[in-house]
Amino acid sequence: MMPAMVEDDPKQTLIQANALHQYTVTVADLPLSCPMPGMSLWNSHPRVYLAIEAVGWAKCSYCGAEYTLIRSPHEVTQHGQ
Repeated sequence: MMPAMVEDDPKQTLIQANALHQYTVTVADLPLSCPMPGMSLWNSHPRVYLAIEAVGWAKCSYCGAEYTLIRSPHEVTQHGQ
């Protein structure tokens, strides 16, 4: 899984949108959108916001990307467990 990127960090380079199918995100990435702010948008679908807070997992209906929310540094969660 690739960690999410926060848009406000100028040291980060953009990652290709929809290149992976599983992403790990943190509360710093909320509200969650696909593609995320740290992803290049030139070849992607329209930005949609995903409700991940309640269950800790969301799937984009456009590209099928799956997002898992890690609420704390010590939390390890797998979808379906």
